[in-house]
Amino acid sequence: MNSSPMRKRSGIVRGQSIDMSHGSGGKAMRDLIEDIFVGSFDNDLLAPLEDQARIDLSLLTAQGNRLAFTTDSYVVHPIFFNGGDIGTLAINGTVNDLAVGGAIPLYLTCGMIIEEGLAVDDLRLIATSMKTAASKAGVKIVSGDTKVVERGAADKIFINTSGIGVIPAHINVGAGNAQAGDVVLINGHLGDHGAAIIGARGDLALENNIASDCCALNHLISDLLKACPEVHCLRDATRGGVATVLNEFARASEVCIKIDEKALPIRAEVRGICEILGIDPLYLANEGKLVAVVPATYAQVALEAMRQNEAGKDSTIIAEIFAAPKETVILKTIFGGERIVDMLVGDQLPRIC
Repeated sequence: MNSSPMRKRSGIVRGQSIDMSHGSGGKAMRDLIEDIFVGSFDNDLLAPLEDQARIDLSLLTAQGNRLAFTTDSYVVHPIFFNGGDIGTLAINGTVNDLAVGGAIPLYLTCGMIIEEGLAVDDLRLIATSMKTAASKAGVKIVSGDTKVVERGAADKIFINTSGIGVIPAHINVGAGNAQAGDVVLINGHLGDHGAAIIGARGDLALENNIASDCCALNHLISDLLKACPEVHCLRDATRGGVATVLNEFARASEVCIKIDEKALPIRAEVRGICEILGIDPLYLANEGKLVAVVPATYAQVALEAMRQNEAGKDSTIIAEIFAAPKETVILKTIFGGERIVDMLVGDQLPRIC
């Protein structure tokens, strides 16, 4: 553990909006970092404000035998929406990328690219959201970077978050582990995040009160792994939706996945939006949906464990896995027919996260 003393922070951001001086490396930048970022994220690893966080390796090896490391960037438009904001996405998205590998998420870094003119109050709200999300997930933001670019060179703010976690020795999940006889579980309604972003953009003259499902899944995954010793695959269904995740599983494991359309948990409002836009809800983005593959013999145990967690109270089985035809995802429709569900070509909704 870093033993450097925690220094007193006295910086206060001046003015109502970000200007180029806040990225200059001088006093204005120091005030910004101390006031908004250190003021929100302060912890023993961040406090020394070195150019890197210094983590005692014994803290990591005590929890597992493999290090998980991930990075992601967030450019969502608009930056505030029903159920969250770009800061919430940045924390939860990176936590989830670690957790679906079976890792215990521990530490994150945060890189901010801020457009000149962004309101200081908006930046403060985003930092507060990140603090709240990190606290709820049980992770620390331990290092970061701030850049300011001229008006028009970005769109308000872009955020990059990287994270590390530790995978316990007995955990082995991966996209290539699915087997015939397994079932696919999902922890709730599909497409809520995509629908929330559509509503926030105001592109449709429709009332849309759907909130994003954005949340950290690490506690839900921990409950699942404790209850079910044979979880084969885990993935969070973000861009490309559940259809993309299932195609990745089918191809990596060389199996066939058959989805039961009647079992898909999709809100009527989301279905309506998709029908108007000509979008298949299976491809609509989520930010708090876990796709899990487990042996059928463990299905009920896994469901019960997931439903005990708030993030998994609506968990259900949506698909079965067969040996053939290999590398294929098939939807069994409500009318009794079948159709291929292929990989998404292009982007239905750009800048969704």
